[in-house]
Amino acid sequence: MNTINHEDFKVSDPIKLSEISTTYNLDESKKKIEKELEEIREKLGELQDTLYAHGKYAVLVCLQGMDTSGKDSLIREVFKDFNTRGIIVHSFKVPTELELGHDYLWRHYIALPQRGKFGVFNRTHYENVLVTRVHPEYIMNENIPHIDSVDDINDEFWDSRFEQIRNFEKHIAQNGTLIYKFYLHLSKEEQKNRLLRRLEKKEKNWKFSSGDLKERKLWNKYQECYQDAINRTSLSHAPWYVIPADDKPTARYIVAKTLYDTLKKYNDIQEPELDEKTKANLHLYKQQLENE
Repeated sequence: MNTINHEDFKVSDPIKLSEISTTYNLDESKKKIEKELEEIREKLGELQDTLYAHGKYAVLVCLQGMDTSGKDSLIREVFKDFNTRGIIVHSFKVPTELELGHDYLWRHYIALPQRGKFGVFNRTHYENVLVTRVHPEYIMNENIPHIDSVDDINDEFWDSRFEQIRNFEKHIAQNGTLIYKFYLHLSKEEQKNRLLRRLEKKEKNWKFSSGDLKERKLWNKYQECYQDAINRTSLSHAPWYVIPADDKPTARYIVAKTLYDTLKKYNDIQEPELDEKTKANLHLYKQQLENE
């Protein structure tokens, strides 16, 4: 199987999504790719145990992508071997009345993983500069001072919101959260195929919503907003990775490999050593147990 370099997917310079392929050839069978993913996710699970024992870093994995890009199944397959106490997944939907009573980042702050744990955001704080930018009327639900109509939501408003998001990520990174942001880059044709499968297969009907077709008509606008958001916020402490997502097994493998290859570089993430007194008396504690 072709080896991958996570740097090939990392956004370090401004990008154009239209020039980035939604496919990636690992030159291997689906079965082999899934087998490689199994091995990587086992290693990730072991690494998470060490992260938990170490207790000084948290890991935040942010997943964004168009409808049907495979976020749910990626979470299921990549994190399958994690101890459930060490990972929590949040799927952010339309803000509730309680959430709208706070600033837009509040619900994301309170969902952040504690040190020693992984947190996965299935859709993220970036919805606030993606969906709301395509549908600026949604901003009116936030009841923000001096925003009295959609006409008040101008370029200055979005510049400010991007600055707030960058500050949010900088703050949590400086306090021990390792941030990974993955954009699952899906082609419009593949989305059409996946929507058709939802309609054709009875067991998948429940996933379909007529709203998916309405949003699909705004494809180009969403692509513009994603591109702008990625270019404005891909920084060394909170990088974006653009993951070709037309083939789900390949996308899952690239995400898992990226997480593992970058996290294992943190040499300070080690299981804590026993204090000298406990270490010196291990044989005595063993004897006590054996002599019961």
